[in-house]
Amino acid sequence: MLMSTTDVIIGKDIDETLGLVKGNSVQSRNFGRDMIAGLRNIVGGEVKAYAEMLVRSREIATKAMTEEAQRLGANAIVGVRFSTSSVMDGTSEVLAYGTAVKLKL
Repeated sequence: MLMSTTDVIIGKDIDETLGLVKGNSVQSRNFGRDMIAGLRNIVGGEVKAYAEMLVRSREIATKAMTEEAQRLGANAIVGVRFSTSSVMDGTSEVLAYGTAVKLKL
């Protein structure tokens, strides 16, 4: 599955637009990570546990988006975007979305 953050894929022509596809992942933090994050907040630096959690969330959301595009018969997704938000205290959501298309072969 080709993916692009732009509305086109250079060198390829879009034959058909199939519609919006999306995938999301909601992850909860745990007490141990929160304690480490609190300490890291005091002394500064990267909070690797949270960074790793967001990487996993993006991978899960991207996979779900790709699977939805495949079900529609797409061979590419254009205009791919990611969004993050806090769903409730202690949880984070990553949303991946874009437009599923069929490229001319």
